Amino acid sequence: MSSRRLAGLLMVAAAAVSAAGCVVEPPPRPRPRPMVYAPPPPQVVEVIAPQPPPPPIEEVLPPPRPGYVWARGYWRWNGRRYVGVAGHWEVVRPGYRYVHPHWEQRGDGWHFRAGVWVNG
Repeated sequence: MSSRRLAGLLMVAAAAVSAAGCVVEPPPRPRPRPMVYAPPPPQVVEVIAPQPPPPPIEEVLPPPRPGYVWARGYWRWNGRRYVGVAGHWEVVRPGYRYVHPHWEQRGDGWHFRAGVWVNG
Protein backbone atom coordinates (compact mmCIF):
# COMPACT_ATOMS: atom_id res chain seq x y z
CA MET A 1 0.00 0.00 0.00
CA SER A 2 1.40 3.30 -0.95
CA SER A 3 2.00 6.01 1.62
CA ARG A 4 -0.45 8.26 -0.20
CA ARG A 5 -3.16 5.70 -0.04
CA LEU A 6 -2.39 5.01 3.63
CA ALA A 7 -2.57 8.74 4.44
CA GLY A 8 -5.92 8.98 2.66
CA LEU A 9 -7.30 6.00 4.59
CA LEU A 10 -6.07 7.48 7.86
CA MET A 11 -7.81 10.78 7.08
CA VAL A 12 -11.06 9.00 6.27
CA ALA A 13 -10.76 6.93 9.45
CA ALA A 14 -10.08 10.05 11.54
CA ALA A 15 -13.10 11.79 10.04
CA ALA A 16 -15.29 8.75 10.76
CA VAL A 17 -14.06 8.54 14.36
CA SER A 18 -14.64 12.24 14.97
CA ALA A 19 -18.12 12.09 13.40
CA ALA A 20 -19.09 9.10 15.54
CA GLY A 21 -17.96 10.75 18.76
CA CYS A 22 -20.15 11.63 21.71
CA VAL A 23 -22.77 14.24 21.19
CA VAL A 24 -23.04 16.57 24.14
CA GLU A 25 -26.50 18.00 24.34
CA PRO A 26 -26.98 21.14 26.38
CA PRO A 27 -29.25 20.75 29.41
CA PRO A 28 -32.86 21.66 28.71
CA ARG A 29 -33.68 25.28 29.35
CA PRO A 30 -36.12 25.73 32.21
CA ARG A 31 -39.56 26.62 31.00
CA PRO A 32 -40.70 29.99 32.22
CA ARG A 33 -43.57 29.74 34.64
CA PRO A 34 -46.70 31.53 33.56
CA MET A 35 -47.15 34.76 35.45
CA VAL A 36 -50.29 35.00 37.52
CA TYR A 37 -51.48 38.55 37.74
CA ALA A 38 -53.82 39.60 40.48
CA PRO A 39 -55.77 42.78 39.96
CA PRO A 40 -54.39 45.66 41.97
CA PRO A 41 -56.33 46.45 45.11
CA PRO A 42 -58.96 49.08 44.49
CA GLN A 43 -57.81 52.53 45.35
CA VAL A 44 -60.06 54.13 47.89
CA VAL A 45 -60.58 57.80 47.39
CA GLU A 46 -62.70 59.66 49.89
CA VAL A 47 -65.13 61.87 48.01
CA ILE A 48 -66.87 64.52 50.04
CA ALA A 49 -69.46 66.74 48.40
CA PRO A 50 -70.58 69.97 50.05
CA GLN A 51 -74.21 69.60 49.00
CA PRO A 52 -76.66 66.70 48.96
CA PRO A 53 -76.95 64.59 45.82
CA PRO A 54 -80.01 64.93 43.57
CA PRO A 55 -82.81 62.37 43.93
CA PRO A 56 -81.85 58.84 42.84
CA ILE A 57 -81.40 58.37 39.12
CA GLU A 58 -84.52 56.94 37.52
CA GLU A 59 -83.56 54.23 35.10
CA VAL A 60 -85.42 51.47 33.35
CA LEU A 61 -84.24 48.26 34.93
CA PRO A 62 -83.22 45.64 32.36
CA PRO A 63 -84.74 42.16 32.61
CA PRO A 64 -82.94 39.79 35.01
CA ARG A 65 -79.79 38.17 33.68
CA PRO A 66 -78.70 34.82 35.17
CA GLY A 67 -75.35 35.04 36.94
CA TYR A 68 -75.43 38.85 37.18
CA VAL A 69 -76.82 41.56 39.42
CA TRP A 70 -77.75 45.04 38.22
CA ALA A 71 -75.68 47.78 39.88
CA ARG A 72 -77.93 50.84 39.93
CA GLY A 73 -76.86 54.15 38.48
CA TYR A 74 -75.69 56.85 40.87
CA TRP A 75 -74.57 60.47 41.10
CA ARG A 76 -70.81 61.17 41.01
CA TRP A 77 -69.37 64.43 42.33
CA ASN A 78 -66.85 65.89 39.85
CA GLY A 79 -65.59 68.63 42.15
CA ARG A 80 -68.17 71.24 41.06
CA ARG A 81 -71.42 69.39 40.48
CA TYR A 82 -73.08 65.99 40.39
CA VAL A 83 -72.85 63.93 37.20
CA GLY A 84 -75.03 60.89 36.51
CA VAL A 85 -73.38 57.49 36.07
CA ALA A 86 -75.40 54.76 34.33
CA GLY A 87 -76.02 51.39 35.94
CA HIS A 88 -74.17 48.27 34.83
CA TRP A 89 -74.10 44.50 35.29
CA GLU A 90 -71.90 42.91 37.98
CA VAL A 91 -70.99 39.22 37.86
CA VAL A 92 -72.52 37.40 40.85
CA ARG A 93 -70.03 36.28 43.47
CA PRO A 94 -71.25 33.22 45.38
CA GLY A 95 -71.36 33.83 49.13
CA TYR A 96 -71.44 37.62 48.71
CA ARG A 97 -74.08 40.29 48.29
CA TYR A 98 -73.76 43.53 46.38
CA VAL A 99 -74.09 46.88 48.19
CA HIS A 100 -75.00 49.58 45.67
CA PRO A 101 -73.08 52.87 45.44
CA HIS A 102 -74.61 55.50 47.68
CA TRP A 103 -74.05 58.77 49.52
CA GLU A 104 -74.01 59.17 53.32
CA GLN A 105 -74.36 62.43 55.20
CA ARG A 106 -71.85 63.24 57.94
CA GLY A 107 -70.90 66.39 59.79
CA ASP A 108 -68.40 67.53 57.13
CA GLY A 109 -70.57 66.88 54.07
CA TRP A 110 -71.81 64.05 51.89
CA HIS A 111 -69.53 60.98 51.61
CA PHE A 112 -69.64 58.65 48.61
CA ARG A 113 -69.55 54.88 49.13
CA ALA A 114 -68.64 52.88 46.01
CA GLY A 115 -70.53 49.69 45.15
CA VAL A 116 -68.87 46.70 46.85
CA TRP A 117 -69.36 42.99 47.45
CA VAL A 118 -69.65 41.96 51.11
CA ASN A 119 -69.87 38.56 52.81
CA GLY A 120 -73.37 37.26 53.29
